[in-house]
Amino acid sequence: MIAVTAVAGYEYIKQIRLAHKEYLKAKDFIEDIVLSFDRELKRESAKFDTMVAKVEGSYSTADVSYRKAESVENKIEPLQYQVETLAESYQAISATINQNLAESTQNSTSILSGLSGLEAKLKDIEATQETLKTRIATFEEQVQKLVAAPPVQVESREIVLPPIPIKRDKALAALTETEIQVLEMLSKEGPKTAPEIKERVHLSREHTARLMKKLYEDGYLERGAGKIPFRYSLKKEMEALMQKVEGPAAT
Repeated sequence: MIAVTAVAGYEYIKQIRLAHKEYLKAKDFIEDIVLSFDRELKRESAKFDTMVAKVEGSYSTADVSYRKAESVENKIEPLQYQVETLAESYQAISATINQNLAESTQNSTSILSGLSGLEAKLKDIEATQETLKTRIATFEEQVQKLVAAPPVQVESREIVLPPIPIKRDKALAALTETEIQVLEMLSKEGPKTAPEIKERVHLSREHTARLMKKLYEDGYLERGAGKIPFRYSLKKEMEALMQKVEGPAAT
């Protein structure tokens, strides 16, 4: 009995020791679980605090944005009123511009009519100038014939007809004072280029070139084609005409 009891007691103590070891293992495992849960809980708590802070910040931002939007809306209202006022002004200005355009069109029509009349008058003046040039040419031919005519003899006495007075004012009536000045210069000083004449008549280069071209095309001048600038000289007929003196010559 004692041996059985001792063996049973030993087995019992052995089982108790095994149970104690299992208890210690379970305790350590549970403590690990508790510690892990506690750490996870702390992390979740920190995340929650962060989310709360973000939500509070978002709320503050939303509040600030709302206030800004309200301020912008308050600023937009006067601008909207100004835009409406400008739109009304634009419509009024457009109506005025359209009216002015209509009036300008009528005025342009009147101006064009006036220009048409002026163009007709200019054509009449040009025709008159052409007629005058023709008469001058005819007059020059008559003068040349009279100058070249032989003296008339009467009763064996030679009679020389007095030279016919040449009126330069009539022959050169179609020319301006500057053009006559140029002709007189060429008659007295001989051929010259347009730049040389420009210095004497105090005109621009373009104006002088046009003036010399006109006198050349109208038949008053001759132009040397040897080199540029051209040298202009009086035609022989014009040179004879320019050298004549008004009034009868002394006999």
